[in-house]
Amino acid sequence: MANAAGQRSREMRMIMNQHICEPTSPWLFPFARSLLRWLFALVFVFSGYKHITAPDGFVAITPRWVPLPDFVVWATGWCEIAGAAGLLVPKRWSPGAYRGASIALAAYALCVWPANFNHALHDNPVAGVHLSWWYHGPRLVFQPMLIWAILWAGHIIDWPFGRPHR
Repeated sequence: MANAAGQRSREMRMIMNQHICEPTSPWLFPFARSLLRWLFALVFVFSGYKHITAPDGFVAITPRWVPLPDFVVWATGWCEIAGAAGLLVPKRWSPGAYRGASIALAAYALCVWPANFNHALHDNPVAGVHLSWWYHGPRLVFQPMLIWAILWAGHIIDWPFGRPHR
């Protein structure tokens, strides 16, 4: 009797693991990842363009300990554009291009996080405008989620949607 209950319990855990860890639709996750890669490419191209053509706001929030802030902002703009291009390279041309671009852009998002903190803690005005914590708070909280989404879109991580390892 105990053996039958144990067997049912194992079967239920397997069903629950399968239900939780495997996508319910085989096309949903690949579509979502592809859509996110395109969205991130657009965002990073725009942001990179702004870093290059209108750097003053970015330089204003750069922490004082960053050397040559004008050059760093200009260079990061080009890095964002290059990363965005890498996100859009078809897998058949280069299987690792968008994965590498995802890692690079996630690392970039992590490296600019101190500028976001600097902006929030010192209330640096951008174009003469002081932003409240209604802007800074969500921005600081969202940064780790942005990093996760970039890595997920680039097939670097599957968490929390990945299949269990057996």
